[in-house]
Amino acid sequence: MNNLGFGAMRMPVLGDDTTAFDYEQLNQMVDTFLDAGYTYFDTSFVYHNGTSEQAMRKALVERHPRDSFTIATKFPTFMNLPEDQVEATFQKQLDNLGVDYVDYYLLHNIQTVLYCGIDGKGGIVQETHLFDHLKRWKEEGRAKHIGFSFHSSAVVLDRVLTEHPEVDFVQIAVNPIDWDSEFVQAAQCYEVIRRHGKRVVIMEMVKGGGLASLPVDAEALLKALRPDESIASWSLRFSLEMQDVIAVLSGMSTLQQVEDNIVTTKAAEPLSAVEVDALWKAMALYRESAPITPVQLKAFEGITWNNVPVTAILQAYSICQIQPDPGFSDDNNYFKNALAELAHLDMAGELPHQQVVLPNGEDATPLVDEAVAWLKAHSF
Repeated sequence: MNNLGFGAMRMPVLGDDTTAFDYEQLNQMVDTFLDAGYTYFDTSFVYHNGTSEQAMRKALVERHPRDSFTIATKFPTFMNLPEDQVEATFQKQLDNLGVDYVDYYLLHNIQTVLYCGIDGKGGIVQETHLFDHLKRWKEEGRAKHIGFSFHSSAVVLDRVLTEHPEVDFVQIAVNPIDWDSEFVQAAQCYEVIRRHGKRVVIMEMVKGGGLASLPVDAEALLKALRPDESIASWSLRFSLEMQDVIAVLSGMSTLQQVEDNIVTTKAAEPLSAVEVDALWKAMALYRESAPITPVQLKAFEGITWNNVPVTAILQAYSICQIQPDPGFSDDNNYFKNALAELAHLDMAGELPHQQVVLPNGEDATPLVDEAVAWLKAHSF
């Protein structure tokens, strides 16, 4: 259970400028993480407006021996770069980091639209032969382990892994609230990866900070069992129990968060039966605090909107509203991929209007239209 990873998506900055890093604190965070025996650092071409890799070079690569850490970064798949820019982009990332090779290299955000295309016949990933480039970088020794981060259904994930058995690992969202989410499908995606014999990197273990605090009654349940531990520690322990995991990422913004995660991970032990029960009850209370409760969702079971389950649409919309930053929750983007997968519709285009009527005759179209409009407006 001792596999904490340092996520470099929300590093400390000075003021409101996301590129003005607080290097005094960041250096302390990196040093504390390494001193505790952890080595996995995760960044990307786009984090912190394209400056995260350079920050990792300054705080980590230039200050520590190359064999004392492992670093992961990701190709910006969603930038839709033409193939003649793929190699130069990868080399730029190596230069940004100041390394000759990356330990774990990922295609960032493999999903239905980018992999399958709206029509199901292939998206930018196929058009630019990204998996071929990925394989070559591994053969050349510039990427030691290759994989991808994933944001779509378990069905699409199974297709990707079937077509690309050469990958070593997949990065997915795993946390107690996404475990049985209709769109995120964390449990199902995790099982698909293991069935293909691949390893896992876990992201979003506290759902972008959304599970770092809970409704008062939910927190009371967990604090009654572990009064001295943070609420976030429960999600971390949940993820640490998964098998075949390379690292459980935490996007850490302060030295205090690093220290708390280290303490939790070092002392982590499997959740007891009593703790599992309390955690699921806390998650139920968390869902009850959302605008559309699970009880209300039941009325929509079996109803679809352009082939997409209405329960999934409303669940995603509702859970976003109780996140620290509603517009920057992964759930936003799963909707566009579900539309592409299940109806071959482009969310960016004009969507067919569809009336939604409940079994009791109630017209629920306005609520569904509201959810669709919000998810469409906040997709990225």
